[in-house]
Amino acid sequence: METLCWRINPENPEPTIIQEAARILKDGGLVAFPTETVYGLGANGLEPAAVRRIFLAKGRPSDNPLILHISRHQEAFYLASLVPLKAQVLMEAFWPGPLTLVLPKSAFVPEEVTAGLETVAIRMPGHPVALALIREAGCPVAAPSANLSGYPSPTTAEHVWEDMAGRIDAVIDGGPTGLGLESTVLDVCGEVPVILRPGGVTREMLEGVIGPVRYDPALIDPHGVPRSPGMKYTHYAPRAKVLLIDGEPETVMSKVLELVEEYARQGRKVGLLLTDEVWQHGKKVESAYSKNLGSRRELEKIAHNIYSELRRCDAAGVDIILTETYKEEGLGTALMNRLLKSSGYTVIN
Repeated sequence: METLCWRINPENPEPTIIQEAARILKDGGLVAFPTETVYGLGANGLEPAAVRRIFLAKGRPSDNPLILHISRHQEAFYLASLVPLKAQVLMEAFWPGPLTLVLPKSAFVPEEVTAGLETVAIRMPGHPVALALIREAGCPVAAPSANLSGYPSPTTAEHVWEDMAGRIDAVIDGGPTGLGLESTVLDVCGEVPVILRPGGVTREMLEGVIGPVRYDPALIDPHGVPRSPGMKYTHYAPRAKVLLIDGEPETVMSKVLELVEEYARQGRKVGLLLTDEVWQHGKKVESAYSKNLGSRRELEKIAHNIYSELRRCDAAGVDIILTETYKEEGLGTALMNRLLKSSGYTVIN
């Protein structure tokens, strides 16, 4: 399959490109497009055959549900059989933006989207290209991240091309995404909403609007069964093995130096993804790839770059990636969730 690629102005999308991409979606094809979180791989969310093509292109298990992306609040009332008051308040507060709401599904939603569940995940992305494409297509767009299943999510069109060229119909290149981590997924079906996947809209932000919110226990249990799109299987993992080192900066660097020497004796290439606070305690470290991620106080910057850096480690041919843990509050909760998943919950104290 030939995959088309169009560059587009992310702030003022060219109508001709949007129209052509929407035509592909209407015809049952697949289009990758930028959102404010990561690049999504879109199909007509009401057409079962088109949705099945997403699973085939990504190599994604068919029992892993998808998120439906909409361009207007009222579309949620069509896709869900019930939209509780708390959900409506959240829609007003955070849409468009990186918040996905899990609601009881309506009869209009194909089971291919929900993986047979009685709920549907819905969000309104906060990106001009995504919103323009959904409006022009005239349908909800089912869209997981536009990468091979299990690999780090794409934050640039180049990442999409690496994984999806020849597998999908087109890519819209709108430049790098903003947040760099996937949306928060919140189940609002019960009395107390449950965070199924942490993201850019933090627990603190949610509770500031609707009161108590709790985390899905599966988020901290590597053997638990998550209920969120994109969380059921191994995710965000590069080809190299990721190891997380927990502790104060000086302790982290001491362990890094020890492990680098050990892996060098084994003839294994090491990549280092560390913060300012850790680097300042170290001498020059010989490694296949090294990156200063910035300060631990700049979590937005680290989150924005983490998937790109994991991919760069793979490009450098490293065998082991050493990185560090972060305090699990605010955006740090989402960042740690992705790193724990990418490492297979391998943490060195």
